[in-house]
Amino acid sequence: MAAVTVWYDGACPLCIREIALMRRLDRARAIAFVDVAPEGAACPIDRDLLLARFHAREGSGPILDGAAAFAAMWRAVPLLRPLGLVARNGVALAALERLYLAFLKVRPVLQRWAKRERDAR
Repeated sequence: MAAVTVWYDGACPLCIREIALMRRLDRARAIAFVDVAPEGAACPIDRDLLLARFHAREGSGPILDGAAAFAAMWRAVPLLRPLGLVARNGVALAALERLYLAFLKVRPVLQRWAKRERDAR
């Protein structure tokens, strides 16, 4: 069993890039990546919630979202583990969550840009 399960939007060009990078960094295969974009995909919570925000679970713990989910994923990768451990500090996690919320506001624009770039190849 993977140390961390990550649910992601496989129809999102930004998400695809992020997951591809994490797969390369996850040499120990400690992360199970689950694409919830296809209709009928197995989802532990509402599929629309999984598509709207990043979600992860460490082991059999609670499902985390936003910056806490990223931090859980980072802790599973040796190179990123220090950043994930720093995010266990409430102040650091709150700052990361604010950055994540700001990202969510510009995400649609970045998705369009990434899709155009992908389509141009």
